[in-house]
Amino acid sequence: MLSLIRKILLISVLLLFWGAATAQARLPEFTGLAEKAAPAVVNISTVRIVSGSEELRRFFSPFQHPETPFYDFFEQFERFFGNQIPSRRQQSLGSGFIISQDGFIVTNNHVIKNAYEITVNLQGVDSPFKAEVVGRDPETDLAVLKIEADRVLPVLEFGDSDSLKVGQWVMAIGNPFGLAHTVTAGIVSAKGRIIGSGPFDDFIQTDASINPGNSGGPLLDMNGKVIGINTAIVAAGQGIGFAIPSNMAKGIISQLQESKVVQRGWLGVTIQELDENTARALGLKEAKGALIAEAIPGQPAAKAGIRSGDVVVSINGQPIPDSSTLLRVVAQQTPGDKIEVEVIRQGRTRSFTVTLDARDPERLAQREAAPPMPNGDTFLGMALRPLDERKARAMGVPHPQGLLVTSVQADSKAARSDVRPGDVILEANQQPVNSIAEFQKILQGDAAKKGVILLLIRRQAQSIFRTIPL
Repeated sequence: MLSLIRKILLISVLLLFWGAATAQARLPEFTGLAEKAAPAVVNISTVRIVSGSEELRRFFSPFQHPETPFYDFFEQFERFFGNQIPSRRQQSLGSGFIISQDGFIVTNNHVIKNAYEITVNLQGVDSPFKAEVVGRDPETDLAVLKIEADRVLPVLEFGDSDSLKVGQWVMAIGNPFGLAHTVTAGIVSAKGRIIGSGPFDDFIQTDASINPGNSGGPLLDMNGKVIGINTAIVAAGQGIGFAIPSNMAKGIISQLQESKVVQRGWLGVTIQELDENTARALGLKEAKGALIAEAIPGQPAAKAGIRSGDVVVSINGQPIPDSSTLLRVVAQQTPGDKIEVEVIRQGRTRSFTVTLDARDPERLAQREAAPPMPNGDTFLGMALRPLDERKARAMGVPHPQGLLVTSVQADSKAARSDVRPGDVILEANQQPVNSIAEFQKILQGDAAKKGVILLLIRRQAQSIFRTIPL
């Protein structure tokens, strides 16, 4: 009996050692990858002038939202004392990586923004190199630099970020807190993250340690290919970093190298996400697609026949599940390209051929809305009144049309659906409304049957949809 117990214990110990050895064998080995990739990763130092007004804004940043009680005080303080605070030189650090043997370097736009002096340090080279900005793209936070070196430089190649899988091992190299050529490893935590940093958010999330100073450095797969460019972190979190996918970056970087600027396709619409209530109001089976809030007059979509209320479901045969996808797909096109846009309009599928224009960020600037007028008939917690000619001009509406929201009751159905004072309701359930009687008829008829009312609203020179469940 004792002999049997000893045999069982011996087998158990052997199984434990075998399991530990097997687990260790499955863990990746990063030493060779780090040795091969590190020489092509650079540390970037910049110097810029920070104005007194900018310093003041950074100090008061928690109070700059108009809804905070200190907002008015901050505005007055900056007006009288902002110019009296002296400017100063500010040094900052970032990362980058070499993509060509003749000295082209990729980094983040925010690393070199407003810098008047940029120097690049290479691993194992004592003297830094002065760098020139070849081109930059603020909308994706990418920039290309160039250094002149008297040697053939090591390079990193781009990989295919679309082939990445969640859980796959990755390695980051960078300059966190000035600690040169720091290597960290982790996995791909998620793909397609939208974090609100710009119009083309589509980030790779990773738990490989990324800190201030890592910006612009490479995120590498186990083959040593760059599958992402480390860009953002969650300041209050640990193990949450974001990288620009290589497949998005490659085309932009090529354009910056060749022409110093990025040309993107422009459809000429304002868009928003579909939720379940809005999809129901539009008669859609599911909340998929990009809702056209406005087809801007004279722009490509409007010229082709696309209009407000259309839901884009595909472009050139590629499904469009949401508004973010629509932005990215259109932006990947070249101005002058013709694309086939498929939309759902009042339950029927229609196709349009659109010739794209060039995207111009300045065209996206918004105008301030005029202050609301008091009083009005109340529906769903919002007070409404017809728009007169003077108010229409002030609100940016071409001619008197729609109903002005003069006030919104707190915690009402309208308030919970983000209807605000100063909004102009142009349509209800895709029917024009220019009088209280028209609005009331739709509310008691079509809206009551569907259980929702879909409002097309003009706000700050833009058109948006808001859906109110009844």
